[in-house]
Amino acid sequence: MASSLDFHAMLRAAALSVTRPRLAVLSAVHAHPHADTDSVIGAVREELPKVSHQAVYDSLRALTAAGLLRRIQPSGSVARYESRIGDNHHHVVCRSCGAIADVDCAVGAAPCLTASDDHGYLIDEAEVVYWGLCPDCSTAHSS
Repeated sequence: MASSLDFHAMLRAAALSVTRPRLAVLSAVHAHPHADTDSVIGAVREELPKVSHQAVYDSLRALTAAGLLRRIQPSGSVARYESRIGDNHHHVVCRSCGAIADVDCAVGAAPCLTASDDHGYLIDEAEVVYWGLCPDCSTAHSS
């Protein structure tokens, strides 16, 4: 887990002002991968009880735009945030409870998959979402 000093350095390296809401949002997302906005707000408010929703939204937007966080939104789900960036990993989502886990690239280097027809695009990322039942839900489903 990254430390407060690491978060300061990350913000400075991204040319962002170091603010308490941004530090708290970075800390919350690092501690709670795949958290939705409401969960991030709850975690941030444990550290900064009077922080506004807008300050958290603004921080999430700035941190995502700067490449310090990644925003994902599996079909049918609210947006979620994670701190694992820059490695083109994928996700597996439980159809029953909505749990999300990281999945490393299946084969080779990013973008992991070769398009059958790239239509002239220079592809630099592939996004794959695997769907199924998590271990807890599959056990409950088979019972």
